[in-house]
Amino acid sequence: MTAFILYKSIICLAIFILSLTVAAYASWWERKLSGFLQDRYGPNRAGKWGLLQPLADGGKMLFKEEIIPNLSNKFLFVIAPGIFIITTIVAGVLIPWAPPVKIGDTYYAMQATDIDIGVVFLLGVTSVGVYGIMIGGWASNNKYSLLGAIRASAQMISYELAMGISLIALIISAGGTLSFSEILQVQDAGYANVVWQPLGFVIFFVCSLAETNRAPFDLAECETELVGGYHTEYSAFKLGLFLFAEYMAMFVSSAVMAGFYFGGYNFPFAAELYQAMGLEEGSWIITLIGFTVYFAKTLLFISVFMWIRWTLPRFRYDQLMNLGWKALLPLSLLNLAITVVVEFIRGNIQF
Repeated sequence: MTAFILYKSIICLAIFILSLTVAAYASWWERKLSGFLQDRYGPNRAGKWGLLQPLADGGKMLFKEEIIPNLSNKFLFVIAPGIFIITTIVAGVLIPWAPPVKIGDTYYAMQATDIDIGVVFLLGVTSVGVYGIMIGGWASNNKYSLLGAIRASAQMISYELAMGISLIALIISAGGTLSFSEILQVQDAGYANVVWQPLGFVIFFVCSLAETNRAPFDLAECETELVGGYHTEYSAFKLGLFLFAEYMAMFVSSAVMAGFYFGGYNFPFAAELYQAMGLEEGSWIITLIGFTVYFAKTLLFISVFMWIRWTLPRFRYDQLMNLGWKALLPLSLLNLAITVVVEFIRGNIQF
């Protein structure tokens, strides 16, 4: 029992540190990538190549003066950023980052927890994140913050429907399992899910952009209309938590897409490579290679998120709603219908 608690504690701590590190340096990478796209340097003062810039930004947020508006609901104002970032961190515990490693006679999964309803749990936890945004916008007692919170809530509700239906089609293709690790194992035995669910992946990707409030879906914090959106009244450490949580949400969304649709730590000819290297199941080298592959896929999706932000202009609110309700929702239903027919023809489901 003690060994199990220690093992789970190490995994949770490793995931927490990984999420914090990636979120911090995602801001650095985004500024570097945008600099490249705009033919400029990006951060290059704090440390070599600006690598210490995230630490400088974090220190600035930590030591700036905290300001709480007099007419705000102070309790809700304070806890809102915590709700947002906690839900983002909790969503990451379901991700199996690498194949299990064998120590002695025991296999240890590189996953904090694997529950039978992992997909449902993931959707539920990410849905709670909007409460942090809504509470923060309402508790600020600022009309711009409230408008930003309402936009964020409407946006997440609109796009969660299409995202959920696309995941139902994915679950059917994966044999009906709701476990994250089993979805990865199905792809290890055959093709990546994107082969069977190309339309579902596109829908899920677009919805992920909207769920994380990334451009061109950043209507909730539209500076030209709402000053700063739902976090207009926030400053110092609390503002840092909101901004940090957005990058963590992008990291978790990228990892989920890489796992659900692109095999996670699986890659073509992996079994042949491991056999040629003389590696047995449970080897730490296989675990390390699997983690590297999964992490590389995740970083690729993060870069695509950033590329889109600095390429496409922001949607109007009516365009955003029309895309969610009139385009993505019907397409997700069509994708579900096609999936049911295809899987019936393949003999994987019966009526």
